[in-house]
Amino acid sequence: MNITAQMVKELRDKTGAGMMDAKKALVEVDGDMEKAAEVLRQKGIASADKKMGRIAAEGRVESFVDENGGAMIEVNCETDFVAKNDEFKALAKGLAENVEVLKPADVEALLAAKCIKCDKVIEEALKEKIASIGEKITVRRFVRYEGAVATYIHNGKIGVLLSTDKKDDELMNDICLHIASSAPHFVSREEIPQSVIDEETRIEMGKEDLLKKPENIRAKIVEGRVNKIMAERCLLEQPFVKDPNQTIAQLIEGKLTIKAFTRYELGEGLEKRQDNFAEEVMSQIKG
Repeated sequence: MNITAQMVKELRDKTGAGMMDAKKALVEVDGDMEKAAEVLRQKGIASADKKMGRIAAEGRVESFVDENGGAMIEVNCETDFVAKNDEFKALAKGLAENVEVLKPADVEALLAAKCIKCDKVIEEALKEKIASIGEKITVRRFVRYEGAVATYIHNGKIGVLLSTDKKDDELMNDICLHIASSAPHFVSREEIPQSVIDEETRIEMGKEDLLKKPENIRAKIVEGRVNKIMAERCLLEQPFVKDPNQTIAQLIEGKLTIKAFTRYELGEGLEKRQDNFAEEVMSQIKG
């Protein structure tokens, strides 16, 4: 059967495969479009599996908000180049929407679910993207809130998802910007585990500048220092970045209540690639 350019284009549009791969698949199954797509999926899965041992600490943080709530997700890849690719951006955004609509319990449940728009199991669709894009891609984590939700994403590197008791778009946006900038750990003191306070107290008690002070004086100083540290970590006690003369608690007083927030910073805690870029390029040339 004669494999036309239009057939190759149709298969490429359907699967995201390269031109030569699409043509080979069509030749292999004598032009049957569905079988060719299956062949590419099988090859894509094999290709994807080979890539899964690589380090993926780049990527994007994306979010999606609708009238029911909102979701935020971190999707990782291997290079910043791919992270800036429009196809990868659309993938991360689409996964965030799937989290919001499907409400999966965890990453495994998300991957096992059927995509809301492509009618494929998300894990299989992701493997096709790995074959198409050519890098390891992983879904690291996500969070979802119901009700009044706002979000802010800074260059795909820092993301904030905020949950409040009522909707106030302008104020919620300001709070999201503040969280992105000031990186609080908790909404209020009530959320701080005693173990965190005890650990900070232990660290402060052992600092050299206090070792020669009397026990009672040292305890008072440490109490003050720990209190300051805890205040810096609590959103409601932080000075508002746009107006440091008022705290977040003062900013929202009588307007809304902050129920919860999550702040993601891309790749935090992940192993980073240590390859020398010039050496990497040279090794590819030699290879």
